[in-house]
This record gives sequence, structure tokens and C-alpha cells, in this order.
Amino acid sequence: MKINTNDLRVIDPGERILMGPGPSNVPARVLQAMSAPCIGHLDPYFLSVMDETQRLLRFLFQTENPFTIPVSGTGSAGMETCLVNLIEPGDEVVVCINGFFGSRMADIVGRVGGRLVRVDGQWGRAIDPEAVRKDVQGRNPKIIALVHAETSTGVCQPLDDIANIAREAGALLLVDMVTSLGGMEVSVDKMGIDAAYSGSQKCISCPPGLSPISFSPAAMKALENRKTPVLSLYLDMSMVNKYWGAERKYHHTAPINMVYALAEALHLVAEEGLEPRFARHQLNHKALVAGVEAMGLSMLVPEGERLPMLNTVCIPEGVEDAKIRKALLNDFEIEIGGGLGDLAGKIWRVGLMGHSSSRKNVMLFLTALGTILKAEGVKVTPGGLEAASGVYS
Repeated sequence: MKINTNDLRVIDPGERILMGPGPSNVPARVLQAMSAPCIGHLDPYFLSVMDETQRLLRFLFQTENPFTIPVSGTGSAGMETCLVNLIEPGDEVVVCINGFFGSRMADIVGRVGGRLVRVDGQWGRAIDPEAVRKDVQGRNPKIIALVHAETSTGVCQPLDDIANIAREAGALLLVDMVTSLGGMEVSVDKMGIDAAYSGSQKCISCPPGLSPISFSPAAMKALENRKTPVLSLYLDMSMVNKYWGAERKYHHTAPINMVYALAEALHLVAEEGLEPRFARHQLNHKALVAGVEAMGLSMLVPEGERLPMLNTVCIPEGVEDAKIRKALLNDFEIEIGGGLGDLAGKIWRVGLMGHSSSRKNVMLFLTALGTILKAEGVKVTPGGLEAASGVYS
């Protein structure tokens, strides 16, 4: 096979305003860090970057857990890491499912031979803790797993009550924080979370490719006491821990430049501070919702259960989902997401994550959406920008 190099394109996708379910826009400092020279994964300089990255991740997770690292892989790798390391064949695992990513957890439990106990809830609503308590009664689960920020629906799942249920049952609490980490309070130690995972590309505003995880001492003890090998060699944290720990024993070649990028993104998080960062996400969320509702549109999730960084807007009747998203991208360079599963064609997923969570993006999105909907003949109530401005003022 011959290749005509004259036909090959230079990679240049152009600028995008990333306001979908992820990734978010990446700050210039992070891109610059990623372009630093690639060195060996056991080079003393890189080992120092690893140490700093772990310290910053513990700061972000708000934990003292020694085993807090970025897994080489996207958020889905983080999900699989937590589950395959902590579940052995026959282990009873309770999974709370109210969206696409809870369903994925359940799928993995079955694949590794766990005995799945489903707690199903409505897509677009938080799981009722009493439903969890009822399904746990009379059982001896090893793990209770749930999604804190369900990216498919925009629902924030309160954790305190379910954490108490896990403690009463003697179970490990496993939490998906892919969308919430870096954008709202998710204190691992305070909330009693034993295994948590996230992704680099959402509220951390680093390119996709790493999945921060944190295991409590109880989770590490469960890993150490396994009677069977971890099914995945690549994701076996008993082996990976010897590379990220004091031994620095080879397991796989770490993605050096991605770790540079994550370290710099975490620097930016630390410079801003957690409380101001959380407040920024909340403020922009409130302004967006005020603007959307003033335009006559509605939100999928009730007010008390909404995520600040992932907003699900109901598509007006008769409006073609893909056509509006295409116009936003082509005319305004704004990317948003569509619905998944039963919500496909029914909602837009509008992200305000990390670097993308700004007043400028909120106001631009409201202007662009209103302009496009009017051009499609949709009745849009005036006042969206004024409502959003009122929140800021």
C-alpha cells in the first residue's frame, strides 16, 4: 500500500467551546506542560512529578489515602479498576442505577463474577436511600456502588445516607466521581468513601487519558486479602502500587506527557482553591438555569438534585435534537451533548466544567441557543440574558 503524503492533513481541528458532557476546554498552561520533553518513566525528574501529582490528587479528593494515583486510561478505566480489584467471584455487590453509567457498573460486576443486587431508580432523579436500605437488609454485600454525578442525566446523588447504610452493612462504599471531582464538594475521607474514581477531562480540565482513583485503607486491605488474582493484569493495583509507591517497580510505561498535563491542571485547581472553584461552578450553573427557564425551556432534573457542572435541558416538542446541536457547532463553535439511552432526542446535556465554566460561556450559549431556536420557528420567551445577568449581579 502506498500513501501520497500530499493528501495527508495537518491536524488542526480549530477552536471549539466545549460545553458538552466532556471533555472541557484545556487551559494553555496545561497544553504547554503536555508539550514538555518526553523522558523515561523512571527518570528521577519524572518520579518527582509523580510525587507531586499524588499530593495534588489527595488535595483534590480531600483525603489522606496513600494510594491515590492516576490510572493510565480514561474514566471508564477508573470504573473498571475499582470494580475488578475489589470484586471476586461470588461477592455480593449492590449497584445503584439511575442512568447510563450505573448500568455500566452493573455490567462489569457480572463480567467479573460478582453477584449483582440492583437498586433501580428513575433516570433523571436521585436514588432513594430507603430503597437501598431495603435491598441491603438481610444481605452481606461486600460493596455498595453508586454514581455521584450521573453524566447521562445531570443528577447529583446525595452520599451521606448511603454511606451510613454501607457502614451499617459492613460494606465498602464505591463512588463514581467522573463528572463531579473538581467542580463540587466530594470529600473522600469526610464522606467515608472507600474507592473513588474520576476522569482527567471534565472539571479538572486536562485532556482525556487519565483516571484519578483513591483507595481507602479498608479497600487496600480487601485487595491484599484477595483469594483470586485480579482479572486484569494491566489494571491490577497490587502491582501498579509498586510503581506509584516507594518501590518504583516497573509495571507499564506511564503516559509521561499526560501526567505532566494532569500535574499542571491540578496546580491550577490548587491556585484557585477548592471553595472558590466550587462556588464558580455553582454560580454559572444558577445563571444558566435562570436563563434557560426564562426562555421558556425546562430542566429535566428537579432543582434540589441538579449537578452544577452538567445541566440537562429538555428539548422542546417538535425540535430536532441533532439539527440544533449541529447549528451550535457550525455557527457558534459550541459543542453540547445529546441524550443517552431512553433520553436520546429528549434532552441536551450542557456542560459547565472546569475551564469551560465561565460567565462568558453561559451568556454566549444562551444567545446562540435562542438565536437558533427562533430561526427554527420555536417560540422563545425574551429575557434569558437578563435572567442570567440578574444571577451574576
